[in-house]
Amino acid sequence: MIEIFDKKGFDCLLTIEADSLKNIDLSGAVLREANLVQYDFTDAVLKDVDFQDADLRLVNFTNADLTGANLTGADMTGAILENAKIDKPKVIPIVIKS
Repeated sequence: MIEIFDKKGFDCLLTIEADSLKNIDLSGAVLREANLVQYDFTDAVLKDVDFQDADLRLVNFTNADLTGANLTGADMTGAILENAKIDKPKVIPIVIKS
């Protein structure tokens, strides 16, 4: 069993009946402000996961599908993103009137 806690370590955000997060499908999970330092999400499906403000330092996202994931404010220092699917940041066009 794997338990994912918030960055303060007080609140359990998600409990998973598994021994590993490799190949797991967590599509749509809410993991805001989660502490996921050094977790291994190799080959995981993480579509539309809310990782806002999460601590994702040194996380292994090799071959993971992060399509639609919210990574706003997440610390991804040292994260491994080899062959990961990630949406391009959305750019809002700015219209300047003269």
